[in-house]
Amino acid sequence: MNDVTVLIVPGLRDHVSTHWQTLLEDKLRLQGHKVASVPPMGREDLDCQQRVDAIERVARRIEGPFVIVAHSGGCIMVAHWAQQTRCQVLAALLATPPDFDRPMPDGYPSVEALREGGWLPVPRLPLPFSSVVVASRNDPLAGFLRVEALALDWGSILMDLGNVGHLNPASGYGDWPMAQFLIDALCTRSSD
Repeated sequence: MNDVTVLIVPGLRDHVSTHWQTLLEDKLRLQGHKVASVPPMGREDLDCQQRVDAIERVARRIEGPFVIVAHSGGCIMVAHWAQQTRCQVLAALLATPPDFDRPMPDGYPSVEALREGGWLPVPRLPLPFSSVVVASRNDPLAGFLRVEALALDWGSILMDLGNVGHLNPASGYGDWPMAQFLIDALCTRSSD
């Protein structure tokens, strides 16, 4: 994995210091791995194309192969970006994508706000790189069967984590060691 860059794509709530993605980024850097990250865009900015453009800018600066690690709305950003980019992605880890087609809990954007921001329809075409979608059985932002259908449409392997909520600090997840294991597995699988 040392020659592969990990590209972190956070969700709509951007970087949170206690989130597993932020902790993973710090850990990988300490281990000497190459890491890039999509910069914060602001929680109120729901312009999907701006976020897709941000992924493209960061991805184009990466030299050599890279693996994407996206969480929540970041997974949907990656699905939009994958339909537009020419960057060569080795693989992607897509953790707990939300169901933007249905109303989410209070504090999250409405379906109408997501539509106005260009998020809908969520791309359902196969991703042009191998991927694993990690799903939760009790995610408040997406039913398991909806995430399973997304994984199928994207051509992704589905990994059922059981009851892990939204795999975020509110669900009790800061550090998530399995992420690095899955990144290593994706790199190995993609190089075979």
